[in-house]
Amino acid sequence: MVKNALKIVPPLACSIILIILRPWLIGFFSFSAGGEAAVEKITQILVLLSVAWAILVLVHSFDALLLSRFSMDREDNLKSRKVHTQIKLMEKVINFVVFLLTMGMILLSFDSLRQIGVGLFASAGLAGIILGLSAQKVVGAFLAGIQIAFTQPFRLDDAVVVEGEWGWIEEINLTYVVVRIWDKRRLILPSNYFLENPFQNWTRNNAELLGSVFLYVDYTVPLEELRRELRSIVEGTPLWDGKDCVLQVTDSTEKSMELRILVSARNSPAAWDLRVLVREKLIAFLQREYPGSLPRIRYQNAAPLPEGN
Repeated sequence: MVKNALKIVPPLACSIILIILRPWLIGFFSFSAGGEAAVEKITQILVLLSVAWAILVLVHSFDALLLSRFSMDREDNLKSRKVHTQIKLMEKVINFVVFLLTMGMILLSFDSLRQIGVGLFASAGLAGIILGLSAQKVVGAFLAGIQIAFTQPFRLDDAVVVEGEWGWIEEINLTYVVVRIWDKRRLILPSNYFLENPFQNWTRNNAELLGSVFLYVDYTVPLEELRRELRSIVEGTPLWDGKDCVLQVTDSTEKSMELRILVSARNSPAAWDLRVLVREKLIAFLQREYPGSLPRIRYQNAAPLPEGN
């Protein structure tokens, strides 16, 4: 907290020093009309920049103070992820607005560029700029980023499936979103993609997930034995959250039975690892205890036809 508070001292000191020294500098260079005007213009711009710097540092320090109260390291971090997503996106919006206002005020200080500054600040002109550029993809993504900050179809560290890839939301920026794929690749998508295309959010309301495993076995497999083995497997691993553990016959064909196993875990990485573990352990159990349980194609040789036919 103290460290964040101290960050605002340099920009505030610069602003105060420039404001105090400005009249003295202007008076010092008063012997030259051109020199006096140049010093006044330079000090004015420096004051504007130092004030903008102080505002940005103040906003960042305030955001850091708020985020420090919502840890992302907890197991149940749904509320923390929601707060982090909103605050970080709003900080980016405020930074953009401060930059826009600072540049507009600097433009207003130049007579030759005053019309640009006036047009930037005029409500009709600003609305015209936004409406004119909103058709462009970049501005569309920017507006989508603001909408995501308020509606929150996903949050930081949410587990999602996008473009057939499974991963976690790593960064949410105003114009693009970074998805960290399970194999450590990064999928970068424009913000408006998530408003225009369907995607899966596995942790929208909570981090708990059901993992499914499918096995195809012969009809001779004893189901109750398999259920007991499944229960023994999940009870022996910390990946299971102790809630759901089900084995059902979901289909049958002339060749095999389809078994679906549902097991629950506290989050998506644990669910994935639990699915893999259950699949491997059950296959090893079948190979060891019921080696003839794999699907088999049965056939019977027809009796030879009588001679003369």
